[in-house]
Amino acid sequence: MSDIIYTKVDEAPELASASFLPIIQKFAAAAGVSVGTKDISLAGRILATFPEHLSADQRQSDDLAELGELVKTPDANVIKLPNISASVPQLVAAIKELQGQGYALPDYPEAPSTDEEKAIRAKYDTIKGSAVNPVLREGNSDRRAAKAVKSFAQNNPHRMGDWSADSKTRVASMSGGDFFSNEVSATLDKAATAKIVLETANGENVLKEGVSYPAGTVVDATYMSAAKLDAFLADEIAKTKDEGTLFSLHMKATMMKVSDPIIFGHAVKAFLAPVFEKHGDKMKELGVNPNSGLGDLLARVKDEAAIMADIEACMAERPPMYMVDSDRGITNLHVPSDVIIDASMPALIRAGGKGWGPDGKEADANCVIPDNSYAPVYDETIKFFKENGKLNPATAGTVQNIGLMAQKAEEYGSHPTTFEIAEAGTVKLILDDGTVLHSHEVQAGDIWRSASARKAPIEDWVKLAIDRQRAEGCRAIFWLDANRAHDAELIKYVKPILEAKGVADKFEIMAPREATRASLETITKGENTIAITGNVLRDYLTDLFPILELATSAKMLSIVKLMQGGGLFETGAGGSAPKHVQQLQAENHLRWDSLGEFCALGESMKFLADAKGNEEARVLGEAVDAATQGILDNDRSPSRKVGEPDNRDSHYWFARYWAEALAAQSDDAEMAAHFKPIAQALAENEAKIVAELAAAQGSPADLGGYYHTDPAKTAAVMRPSATLNGIIG
Repeated sequence: MSDIIYTKVDEAPELASASFLPIIQKFAAAAGVSVGTKDISLAGRILATFPEHLSADQRQSDDLAELGELVKTPDANVIKLPNISASVPQLVAAIKELQGQGYALPDYPEAPSTDEEKAIRAKYDTIKGSAVNPVLREGNSDRRAAKAVKSFAQNNPHRMGDWSADSKTRVASMSGGDFFSNEVSATLDKAATAKIVLETANGENVLKEGVSYPAGTVVDATYMSAAKLDAFLADEIAKTKDEGTLFSLHMKATMMKVSDPIIFGHAVKAFLAPVFEKHGDKMKELGVNPNSGLGDLLARVKDEAAIMADIEACMAERPPMYMVDSDRGITNLHVPSDVIIDASMPALIRAGGKGWGPDGKEADANCVIPDNSYAPVYDETIKFFKENGKLNPATAGTVQNIGLMAQKAEEYGSHPTTFEIAEAGTVKLILDDGTVLHSHEVQAGDIWRSASARKAPIEDWVKLAIDRQRAEGCRAIFWLDANRAHDAELIKYVKPILEAKGVADKFEIMAPREATRASLETITKGENTIAITGNVLRDYLTDLFPILELATSAKMLSIVKLMQGGGLFETGAGGSAPKHVQQLQAENHLRWDSLGEFCALGESMKFLADAKGNEEARVLGEAVDAATQGILDNDRSPSRKVGEPDNRDSHYWFARYWAEALAAQSDDAEMAAHFKPIAQALAENEAKIVAELAAAQGSPADLGGYYHTDPAKTAAVMRPSATLNGIIG
């Protein structure tokens, strides 16, 4: 196994890797450090799941499973780039692309009827949504802005949209019948195995059995009422029209791969309610599944004149919709994975509460977030900026995050225990000793789910928070709501640990709404705070605050201290990656910023030095920090516009600054001597390299695919400077 594993992923981060990884491998080799790859891309995972359908030379090892074992050992040192958490439309598109490349994969069965189709569907469903993160995250999350990145953001503040007190933008959530209001939770005093059953008038239906929990696990159960969801959506569509704002739905159909696509489908049906009432049977016959989005629906009914006419008439009566791409007519409801709440809400807030409408103009929006568990965070943020005006990035402090996520903690681990209820009855979670731990009366169409958080990760999370607060000496808040069932169980863990460690006076415990306001007040004063949160809030806040503070969450330092002693270094968010790829394909310009990769690389090298006693790796890591600082100080990050420096240019400059830092350091004379001619060659050939990189831009780029690109074509696109390639090798 290589000393460091650099993950092969998808879209813009993977294209950037084609340019950056050869540089990493060249420099690392000088310190005797091997950097290998493991494929966790969507296409790679599909191929690894169906070896029996492929020829011997097409088969692919299950790299995700191998990494899943590695992260449970002290030897793990993994740099994890953002991968696609696939929605059904993305999964289907990837399968179709692979089939077109000669891979004899089975189609994704939208409505499986035979046992064979059900087996194929079950295999594909293991790839959907957040299939990677729960496997690799065998530790809790420490996310913060690197000091150099925060300093740069303060010295070069990004543009923020203006907020006005009379903005009509608001957040709408259900006031009852949602996951938040129906949640029950309990902590197990001994290890147990459980089954989940649906008891109906027709008997007992086992939904899941053999669910095992170690002693001390916090086990939750809850459901969302389909009837109350539909009533809420209909009401909000009407209110949005009356208010004259954009209708927008903000979900996480990727990570919450079972529940959120269903909720998304309810919104599609609600928006086109008259069409479904009139043409529902015909649309079903055409294979329409509202969970797949408006785009898929329109593709299936495009030849049905009567349905298309009624859709047009219905849309004319509805409020205008928040758009993903106004020019191409891509709405908020087109594809479930297009609007991801942790990216979409901060972007709207940063823009002063404005979203893009179908007319290509910005407007206020009704931000519909059906479940009320975390919606108050965004609601309170919007209220705060209406009252106080926009945040000033030049003077703002920072919000760090310590997140509970190890061992599939909380909602993101709920996929195998989430069900759309087929008929009315009672769902029961029954332990092996016969105890009914949780019970809910449900109706057909309701969404029931159970999630859990284990004792060891919870204790590790609190310890990590104590360590981080001690290191920072700043305000630290546990974002836990004593009135929420799950949070109340976590508080029973948190308080005794803080008291036993003698640090209870260093921490506050607040519900998310109050914690949001407290954190915004703190950073507005230029001070720092640590948000100590559960898994979903970790995801949401490490986009919200960085987007406000830094303009992007891709520049965050994200360290996962694995519970068995290894390290996982994550490189930022990939929510905007599809747009970057589209621009590259059209104009051969990649605006992806690899700053997150730079930060992760430095931490990985220094971690390797500590773990293996490799002082040359430490020299490399400290020089990475110097190179990162050079990128920021000299404004060498990619531009958004074709014809200006892009991702490939930033990699040239990073390599140059890295080589110069290594040549100049005095801790290792042999390393300095090795890198001196490399630094000299990179500097002397600056004009030639920059010209070769610039010449590559402007015309369409052929990658040989989107989900499964051709390595040779991708290398040709991403390494267009023969001079740079000659120096790097």
